[in-house]
Amino acid sequence: MKKLWSPWRSEYIDSFNTNSTPGGCIFCDALKQEVEEKNSLLVRKSRLTFTILNLYPYNNGHLMVVPNRHIDDLDKLTEDESNEVMRELKLAKLALAEVFNPHGFNMGANLGRASGAGIDEHLHFHIVPRWNGDTNFMPVLGEVKVISQDLMETKSKILKAYSKLNKS
Repeated sequence: MKKLWSPWRSEYIDSFNTNSTPGGCIFCDALKQEVEEKNSLLVRKSRLTFTILNLYPYNNGHLMVVPNRHIDDLDKLTEDESNEVMRELKLAKLALAEVFNPHGFNMGANLGRASGAGIDEHLHFHIVPRWNGDTNFMPVLGEVKVISQDLMETKSKILKAYSKLNKS
């Protein structure tokens, strides 16, 4: 079996120290913001969860669905929270499909630092649009990931898609 090493990914994961953020948790801090705020990455607030753009996206449109409660593991979700997480992931998938027309999606959660969680103290679920051929030599050889759209432009497009979906 061949192995592909990407040490840049470990540096990124190790760069997170949630205790250094104001208030101790970037997700708890984000929850205090409003979707309409100019520099907020929030795209949706629901009763028990919120959806936010990833500041360090793997691909354009990389969203995270986050429980409002500061919990660190899947088994700590209530049934209502679990149901809302799944509803919000499904809605995010529809919105991302509307905006980006991807060929597929990666969806899931990294539970614990050893699994790759950059922020392991507050449970969150990723949904990442994927396209055939979206991996290339840039991250491997150049230690660079190319994101072709500004986050606020991405947010604007996703908000329009959510608005359209809410009218259906």
